[in-house]
Amino acid sequence: MTSTISSSGGSVIKPSSTSAKSFYVTSSPFEQKIQYYRGVRHGQHIFISGTTAVDSTSSPSAPQIKFPGDAAQQMRVALEECLQAVRALGGRGHESVVRVRMFVGKQEACGPVGEAYREFFGWGQGGSGNPEVGTAATMIVVPGGFVDDRMLVEVEVDAMIES
Repeated sequence: MTSTISSSGGSVIKPSSTSAKSFYVTSSPFEQKIQYYRGVRHGQHIFISGTTAVDSTSSPSAPQIKFPGDAAQQMRVALEECLQAVRALGGRGHESVVRVRMFVGKQEACGPVGEAYREFFGWGQGGSGNPEVGTAATMIVVPGGFVDDRMLVEVEVDAMIES
């Protein structure tokens, strides 16, 4: 038995009523083409796949990237998508995120990507100065870039659900 619950932008799939796993899928052309899930929850852990600023309404054969040339805006779009997935899988949002991995295609994009990260997860940020917001973080420059030259950043997020 598989149950599906739709949320804005995606659907949560529960393989069975006894499964400890549930999945979050969106209409992203890359998810459709490669057949991976945007997010997976297993017990109290939530793992969000590498997320970029891809336009989810674009075709898998011709994916479009939002804000070409603007690493900070691409980071904001990707983080919003990650937070949407965290919430859909039962997390609270910013407060539930414990780790962020940032992959940056060009060294010069590190500053703008870091600034956008700080807006979301800097000490006590999360849009409201919430002291529960803060993460472990890693930023890595990917010298060869990504599957699309217009992508400047890709983000992975891990979150925990409190019991």
